[in-house]
Amino acid sequence: MQIIRIDAAFDRYKELLALILDAFAYMDGRIDPPSSAHALTIEGLSEKASAEIGFVAVDGSVLAGCIFCKPETDCLYIGKLAVSATCRGKGVGRLLLASAEAAARDRHLAALRLLTRIELTENHRTFSAWGFVETDRTAHPGFTRPTSIEMRKTL
Repeated sequence: MQIIRIDAAFDRYKELLALILDAFAYMDGRIDPPSSAHALTIEGLSEKASAEIGFVAVDGSVLAGCIFCKPETDCLYIGKLAVSATCRGKGVGRLLLASAEAAARDRHLAALRLLTRIELTENHRTFSAWGFVETDRTAHPGFTRPTSIEMRKTL
């Protein structure tokens, strides 16, 4: 398994979009509002990679996972962490997270931050096992109940 930084030479956005949509498909019908992954396009992913720090996990020639990171004032925001169904349980998420941690340390940021949906309790458990703790609950626009849990990991 190799972790590669998405840079200007990266040309596999069609595969990357398919990976994200496939990895997030289990959320359909479980979360409200629906995942923002549905709004992604090939062009949008390319723009996201230019504006943020992106990594892909490659197993042989197959895209096994991805993570996007956005520097904030006091932390690195983690978004679109996705692992292909065939590669789950093989440590791909941990490898991608380790790359995010290194990117945070390189920028002298002392924490990682992410949002996970209220309904996805299995994700809460996984992120907790990886050292994240709940710090807030937030609501998407138009919702009066919490829809997301904010979690942070101090580095």
